[in-house]
Amino acid sequence: MIRKAVKSDLAAVAGIYDEIHTAEECGQLMIGWLRGVYPVRATAEAALNRGDLFVLEKEGIIAGAAIINQIQVDVYYGAPWKHEAGDDQVCVLHTLVISPRFAGKGLGKEFVGFYEAYAVSHRCTELRIDTNEKNHTARAMYQSLGYEEIGIVPTVFNGIPGVGLVLLEKWLGG
Repeated sequence: MIRKAVKSDLAAVAGIYDEIHTAEECGQLMIGWLRGVYPVRATAEAALNRGDLFVLEKEGIIAGAAIINQIQVDVYYGAPWKHEAGDDQVCVLHTLVISPRFAGKGLGKEFVGFYEAYAVSHRCTELRIDTNEKNHTARAMYQSLGYEEIGIVPTVFNGIPGVGLVLLEKWLGG
């Protein structure tokens, strides 16, 4: 079940962030995030306060989370998107996380499916996602779901310097 997060979900979401940081520090994952920089509990709190934090619950356990909104990061503007779309037509998936304990069970794809349905229900025709160029797992998943990489932009991403930010899009328009 995927639903809007509530305040009592924050500890679980922050816990998933910590699990991912630990797995990356141990060399089990390559995401390109930094503990204490991004994502942190305040990332989830800000999204909860905006009303755009969603959680994926399996058997009573928060197994994943993501932020879904129409807020485009600054490097999106001026990027070579294949489809022109006004801000009101764009839906963005941010900070999709699945607990490493639930890896390989298709939950990331399930969350992207939810995101796409959410975008359609909000009359968005352009889907945009970004990920660190080091995150080959996410890049492969997004491409398998029909997202096209339109470029890699060098940037400081949420306080992390030297990020090659992969921009992906999927057009739902006619």
